[in-house]
Formats: sequence, structure tokens, C-alpha cells
Amino acid sequence: MAARITGLATRLITVPLLRSWGAEAPENHVIVTELTTDDGGTGHGFSWTPTIGPQAVKALLDHDIAPFIVGLEANADIVWDQLWKRLHEAGGGGLTTIAMAGVDLALWDLKARQTGTSVTGLLGQRRESVEVYGSGVNLHYTLEQLVEQARRWVAAGHNAVKIKVGKPELREDAERVAAVRKVIGPDRLLMIDANQRWDLAHTFRAVDVLGEYGLEWLEEPIRADDLWAYRRLRKQSPVPIALGENVHTIYRFRDFIEAEAVDIIQPNIVRVGGITPFRRIVELARANSIRVAPHLLPELSGQLALTLAEAVRVEDVEDASFEQLGILAGPSPVRIHNSRLSSAGRIGLGFDFAGQHSQHLKVPAPESKGNRIEYSNS
Repeated sequence: MAARITGLATRLITVPLLRSWGAEAPENHVIVTELTTDDGGTGHGFSWTPTIGPQAVKALLDHDIAPFIVGLEANADIVWDQLWKRLHEAGGGGLTTIAMAGVDLALWDLKARQTGTSVTGLLGQRRESVEVYGSGVNLHYTLEQLVEQARRWVAAGHNAVKIKVGKPELREDAERVAAVRKVIGPDRLLMIDANQRWDLAHTFRAVDVLGEYGLEWLEEPIRADDLWAYRRLRKQSPVPIALGENVHTIYRFRDFIEAEAVDIIQPNIVRVGGITPFRRIVELARANSIRVAPHLLPELSGQLALTLAEAVRVEDVEDASFEQLGILAGPSPVRIHNSRLSSAGRIGLGFDFAGQHSQHLKVPAPESKGNRIEYSNS
């Protein structure tokens, strides 16, 4: 008889970033989940949000999701579909799918633990390593700070890097892109991300000016909801268009793909609701010959990247991994060396979060950073 879910517990961790992402995102929030089953099994997962809604995500998990999933068969595909249907009244994606990821990841962790392997091994590892590209949330950096970051990426051996654009004046964006291109040289790939800061008219001007620096892609220049504008843009842009970190469902990814409005999709595994929908979205992209570039969370997206049929690059924002932020009690589930990511072979998802048995705890980060980590079950 299949195991049934008996409970779900949550815990919120808030941690300041070692390198600020700007005034709007000074910290990250991780909602750790622990799922139990009637055969004595335990699965560990998490939800994540860098800015908006950590308390709302935790409330959804505690008050709406936990009571609903108790008694359901501990099968990720079955639970995901039933839970999405249940929560849809509150929205088909966004906070609802972010919260759902906490359950889905715990179920995959549970299944891998029960089979004595990693999630990568459970899904079927296809390659020993995948490439990592250097990334930074750096629009607020001075030009000098940005250049120094680019030099660190070169020293680390990255063959591809991504920077933020979206300054008030296009001239300043051009100066910054030119400076980074000079540092990394002509052969490394350079991607730029505008984080939805532009309208269509400005994007056309930016493509004309910034495209001269040999761009691998332009990411999310326009509000991610505006399918019409992206369809117009892709028809005329000589630079490939990437988006997806703010697209939350397979139906919306399908809309962009069928409208021929995107070249590269970038699903965030947590924001789409976990491993279950991520795998479905990847198969949709594969069937339509669309490239995939998972968004953020290299410790998670890297593990999944090792299982994909097509090779992908994994994004690694400087000094922002869970291990670097100090929220893991054990080693990272992945290793990054010479710009290549490989699995550490840990059982399950491999995340052992700090303060696991503490209800209210503040742990100081290194004094040189002046940071703190906050844990809360309330």
C-alpha cells in the first residue's frame, strides 16, 4: 500500500545577502518544509523568495496546504495536480506555486531518500557536470565595482557572464556593457538582464545600441506579462530574447512559445512550483526546440540540469548560494570548480538547513559582514 502524508511543518529563515542586491532586495527568505508519511518517512524541501511574500508563503503552507495534503498518497505528480487545482482560486501562479514548491521538493527528497540515492540519481543523471555562468545583481554597482566583478568572473574561469542593465540613460548602460566586454574579451559569452525596466520603444533602441557588443541574450527587458510586446520584439530583434523567471505556469510558457515570442526560457524551479512542473516545462521547450536556462538557485537547478536531455548553463550569482549565505548546516549538494557544476552525491535533495531543531534563533554571520540569520516557526 502506498504511503500517505501525515503532516507538514514549516520554518522561515531570513538571511541578509553578503553582496547587496540593492535597496529593494537586501535579504533572501527560505521557508524550510518537513513532510512526514505514515510509513515513518520524512522529506525535506523549501520555498524561496528574495523579496515579496515570505510570510504569505508560510501562511499558505501552514493554513491551506498542510491540512489539504494530509491523507494524500505521497506521490509528487498526484499531489501537485490536486494541490494546484485546490489553490487555483488564489491564483494559478506566483505565491501559490512558490508555496507548492515546498511540498513538491519534500516529496522528491522523500522518494530519493527511500531509494537510497540523490534526486539526480533518482531522475537519471545524464552528464558528469554542467557549465556555470557568472551572474550578479549589480545595477547599483559603480562602473569600477562592476569591472572588478567582471575580473573576478574571468579569474574564476567563467566562459559566460551576465550583468544587469536598466540605467536611466541608455548611454550609461552602453558604457557599462562596453567595459565588461573589454574585461572578458571577445570570446566569452555576455548576457544582459533588464529586469522588466523598459518599454517596447526603449527596448528597440537598446537592442540597436547594446547589440553591438555581441550579446548572447537580452533577458526580460519588458514586463513579463506583456506577451504582445515580446512577440513584436522577437520578430525584429537580432539579439535572442530570454524570459521566464516571472512566468509561473506551463500554460504561460506555452503561450510565449506558441506566439514565437521567446528564444530561451528561464523557469525558476521554486517559482513554477517545484521539480514536477519544471520537468514538464522543460519537455515543452524541448518539443518546440526552445533553449532552457534555469533561473538562479544553482544548488537546486544544477542538480536538475545534470538530468536533462539537452545541456544547459546554470546561473550562479556571486556569493549568493545557500552555502555561502551560511544557512546550510552541512555541505552543499553540488560542487562548483573551474566553472563546472557537479553533484556531491548526497542522499535526497541534499539540503540540511541550519537551525533545524530551533524554533526561534538568531545566528550571527561573520563579524566582517555584520549580518544575521533569523529563524522562526511562528
